[in-house]
Amino acid sequence: CLLFLSDNDEYRPPVWKSYLYQLQQEAPHPRRVTCISEVSDREADQLLSVAEGSYLIRESQRQPGTYTLALRFGNQTRNFRLFYDGKHFVGEKRFESIHDLVTDGLITLYIETKAAEYISKMTINPIYEHVGYTTLNREPALKNALPVCRDMPDGKDAPGEETGLEERLTSLVRRATLKESERAPKYEKVHNFKVHTFRGPHWCEYCANFMWGLIAQGVKCADCGLNVHKQCSKMVPNDCKPDLKHVKKVYSCDLTTLVKAHNATRPMVVDMCIREIEARGLKSEGLYRISGFSDLIEDVKLAFDRDGEKADISVNVYEDINVLTGALKLYFRDLPIPIITYDAYPRFIEAAKLTDTDQRLEALHEALKQLPPAHCETLRYLMAHLKRVTQNEKDNLMNAENLGIVFGPTLMRAPDLDAMTALNDIRYQRQVLELLIKNEDILF
Repeated sequence: CLLFLSDNDEYRPPVWKSYLYQLQQEAPHPRRVTCISEVSDREADQLLSVAEGSYLIRESQRQPGTYTLALRFGNQTRNFRLFYDGKHFVGEKRFESIHDLVTDGLITLYIETKAAEYISKMTINPIYEHVGYTTLNREPALKNALPVCRDMPDGKDAPGEETGLEERLTSLVRRATLKESERAPKYEKVHNFKVHTFRGPHWCEYCANFMWGLIAQGVKCADCGLNVHKQCSKMVPNDCKPDLKHVKKVYSCDLTTLVKAHNATRPMVVDMCIREIEARGLKSEGLYRISGFSDLIEDVKLAFDRDGEKADISVNVYEDINVLTGALKLYFRDLPIPIITYDAYPRFIEAAKLTDTDQRLEALHEALKQLPPAHCETLRYLMAHLKRVTQNEKDNLMNAENLGIVFGPTLMRAPDLDAMTALNDIRYQRQVLELLIKNEDILF
């Protein structure tokens, strides 16, 4: 793997901090105490005082059928309400056995008692910014490889032909670089952290400290594979770089996750379907209104999930253009977060309710700013396509109003509204899409 480092950067291999690992090794081991008869609190305390880590389970005298875990730690007996729902638990973690629950509990109690101050300062001076994840995923640094632009003072000519040539080359390089950044914009993405059980010793890739416990020791990003403590996850920047080995599908995948995983501007399914539709379907009557066969649409979905950019959606495989329009609409419907996000939804609806034309367009323009960059770019590309569809209205009989009816509910989903409000919003959804199509060149 090549690392691109700037002049001030020096790669240093991560130094994993073993203090918490050593504490886990020192934690008391569980020792189960068994009683053949009921015991009082005082008797339980005497039985458990034999050794740190001793524990017993008692049925509650006040609430028969409920159980208490009595555990000896720190020279005192601690009582915990014990629950069971197929697995044993006291807090959030679920265990197959009481023994594992107690083992994990003793590790947590010991470490949090011995290293409370240390843990509270774990996130100070993280390794994350210097090595590991950010270094390996750093964008190539162009500044050392490209000519340096020297701006000449106003009114002065370049001192020589060689300098003028260098400036022209620099200008060309800058323009090429800008075009490249337009092709694959750097979309910001939050990490998709999920609680994870790590097999074997694991260290946090943010603070470099050991991740203690038997199960659910930390969280793992489902999109890029970053492993960190739960508390460290709150400090990690929104710089997730999804890896294709973690992103297994195209449909039903978060839009920003998909485009970052494929280093693309828009989802490939959108680009590929629109290119094919424009190549052979713009004059097709009822385009986007007429449905293709659902089995074939599902087949297109599976092809994209399986083959990605290599999916074959040519006329040789799918002669009916309505299959591709159906597959494109299905992609938008399956998005976990709609193109017009739940957060931005109210702004678009309020804009549609305005009666003054100029105010309405201004409000829509402001609403578009609320969309994540990948969503806004995909919406822009789609609206430009639908505008071209309306330019063939004489043949396909599809104007902006008709397309608004089709795409309103597809691109906009009401966030937790009651049935009546959601029903009333349908006409505004249609109006939003109609306005976006008609004013695509102004709004984007």
